[in-house]
Amino acid sequence: MKITEILKSKKLALSFEVFPPKTKLNYESVLQAVKGIAQTSPDFISVTYGAGGGTSDYTVAVAREIKNMGITPLAHLSCICHGKADVKNKLFELKELGIENILALRGDIPQGFKGNLDYKYASQLVEDIKKFGGFCIGGACYPEGHPESETLYSDIDHLKTKVDAGCDFLTTQMFFDNDIYYSFLCKAQSCGINIPIIPGIMPVTAQAQVKRIIDMSGSCLPVRFRRIVDRFGENPAAMKQAGIAYATEQIIDLYANGINAVHVYSMNKPDVAQAIRANLSDIL
Repeated sequence: MKITEILKSKKLALSFEVFPPKTKLNYESVLQAVKGIAQTSPDFISVTYGAGGGTSDYTVAVAREIKNMGITPLAHLSCICHGKADVKNKLFELKELGIENILALRGDIPQGFKGNLDYKYASQLVEDIKKFGGFCIGGACYPEGHPESETLYSDIDHLKTKVDAGCDFLTTQMFFDNDIYYSFLCKAQSCGINIPIIPGIMPVTAQAQVKRIIDMSGSCLPVRFRRIVDRFGENPAAMKQAGIAYATEQIIDLYANGINAVHVYSMNKPDVAQAIRANLSDIL
């Protein structure tokens, strides 16, 4: 099923994210994690794409496994180090497997990469997928602005270009203050972006995640969230419980304010996905 159809048919939707293995040796352990997340009956599961396409074959393989479990997969596809022929081959592969949903990303340039780029922007990839036909196309967006953009408004202008190229829905980068998302939603809509914008929530279950989040996305960490880390960060079990509770509160607030779909960056942690699903059992 296409994700746009899921969003139209569900009063409240919940989805999760996994990442593929880097090597074949880890494939079975990743597959077991995916099976654990599948037990929560998510509306879809997205599968990330390694830097430079390094795990692209496993992305497709995991997406196929998800589809065989009876769950809708969303396969990520980044283009920064791929030529147009490579992308076309990947689209043929996904189509043959019956995978209907793609999250189109630019991706980060790997260190030491030297070569010509057929794609400089995700909007160019979106345009080619749209021309190929048959896919529901998602895109990424940044409620606090892309790290490379001068201002949030210039970032939204670029986002509008991507949407106009053919995006059917958007998924946000993680955020920890829902007011940031609500403000971004208003700004995007005022600029003519009227497709669904699914909020992305990251449960922080370990103190070490905080530095990675700041380095990776520069996300604003509210005082209330920092206090949780300060109080429970040295106690792994307590931090995990508090992090899941904080993410659950964000999700409940989003649903209560009329947002009908939330995407959880659970990664390969079925226990986290299962705990969040259990916290929302009567709501969903």
